[in-house]
Amino acid sequence: MQNIYLRLFFIFFKIGAFTFGGGWAMIALIQKEVVDKHGWVTKEEFVDMLAVAQSLPGILAVNFSVAIGDRLRGFKGSLVAALGTILPSFIIILAIAMFLTPDTIKNNETLNSIFKGIRPAVVALIVAPVFSTAKTAKINAKTVAIPIAVALLIFSGIPYVSNPIVYIILGGVGGYVYHVWSLGNKAKKGNEERKLK
Repeated sequence: MQNIYLRLFFIFFKIGAFTFGGGWAMIALIQKEVVDKHGWVTKEEFVDMLAVAQSLPGILAVNFSVAIGDRLRGFKGSLVAALGTILPSFIIILAIAMFLTPDTIKNNETLNSIFKGIRPAVVALIVAPVFSTAKTAKINAKTVAIPIAVALLIFSGIPYVSNPIVYIILGGVGGYVYHVWSLGNKAKKGNEERKLK
């Protein structure tokens, strides 16, 4: 069996090298590798990790790779996975800095054409995980109003109201309150059933 550290490194290196558009564009590829192909985490665990990675400061893809690496092999695994994610961008930026100037990039019709072709694919890569995550998170007709309302409020540009951190905190507090309320209801129903017996 191939060394787990090498597998972690090369999987995240491949994701880092061939994904354009940042962290959200990587989510579909990460899910395909760690959930569908290797089965390292379940879909539910993946959504939970995504929520944590998104709420932490820093780059989403790096946060996610650290979480997966830590899950599989602790601190060493997180270092290897993070290195795999970061290294392709570092190499590409270094190569660009060495061989291309900003004017060269701006005036190069071939490069501009390539980037124009990549843009629609990036949009698809960002939209695809939204639907798969919504399905796993059990977003339905009753709960769909919450993400829509939050997206509109963030998009509004109103000071404080459009700050995503507010909704991360409110979501965490709301989830905890709902959990406590659910446990109370279960206990109450259990007591009532015992009394009826």
